[in-house]
Amino acid sequence: MERLKMDKVEPAGYRALIMLEKYIESTPISRKHRELIKIRASQINGCAFCIDMHTRDARKEGETEQRIYALNAWRDTPFFDEQEQAILAITEQVTLISNHVKDEVYNKAAEVLGESYLAQVIMAVIIINSWNRLAITTGLQPQLAV
Repeated sequence: MERLKMDKVEPAGYRALIMLEKYIESTPISRKHRELIKIRASQINGCAFCIDMHTRDARKEGETEQRIYALNAWRDTPFFDEQEQAILAITEQVTLISNHVKDEVYNKAAEVLGESYLAQVIMAVIIINSWNRLAITTGLQPQLAV
């Protein structure tokens, strides 16, 4: 059950999140990479609303069902290239920040992605974690597709 509509109760704060999202959309991060980040962080956080939204968005971007289904076990598949693996590893560690970001994960991501792309990926992870927390806290629920 939805608890409150943040965009109505606190519109300035909600707009600030929208602006951060627009910033990420303006960066060179590919749409496919953005959706992988959003899905994986949302899986970790247990945000059903965001998982539903971003798996749909990923499909529209040409992401395959097979890769979406295997995303929570990406290390055990050959489906993700080196760049995607670095993105998924940093996504997991930033999302699970209480465990800290390990040097080997950060250094590998920096090596594979480069400093600028890595910075943008980190920002994308932070933003989807904010959306997850907002959706979970306010009780947003996905709608059943018909």
